[in-house]
Amino acid sequence: MPSALARPLARLIDELSKLPGVGPKTAQRLAYHILRTPMPDADALAAAIRSVKTDLRYCSVCFNIAEADPCVICSSDERDGGLVCVVEEPLDVLAIERTGQYKGRYHVLHGAISPVNGVRPDDLKIAQLGARRRDRGAHPRDESESGRRGDVDVRRAAVGRERCSGDASGARSSDGRGP
Repeated sequence: MPSALARPLARLIDELSKLPGVGPKTAQRLAYHILRTPMPDADALAAAIRSVKTDLRYCSVCFNIAEADPCVICSSDERDGGLVCVVEEPLDVLAIERTGQYKGRYHVLHGAISPVNGVRPDDLKIAQLGARRRDRGAHPRDESESGRRGDVDVRRAAVGRERCSGDASGARSSDGRGP
């Protein structure tokens, strides 16, 4: 029995439905939207998708998403190299940067320790954090039980190398001042 959908459209729906948070209905709506979109807009979308796969990498210092290595934050002389804000995901860096208040550097773990989901400290960029030698550090505090356990693992990795604030809520420096 022939399919009611043309193969290219069915393929697009299938690929879109693989995106997080996109179910079959949303994938269909997006696919039909793209189908009705003018060719230059569809080409721009395809080029943007291709560009994030070919032009971006992870900074070898902080593991944030970057076009160059090291990233603009790690290579900036205007940043306090002795202040490190440890975050779970690259989107956390974006959120903090939007405030315009934090002037230190970052370390992106790329996830949170979650024994329930099988995410162990070795699966994250915790060891690399320990390798970064700085005078002082900072990190957002996750007050959940798993966050407190993760905090201990992050501290163990940094022992003897960085001072991490334990009272941080958001981005706070180890001397108690705000960002």
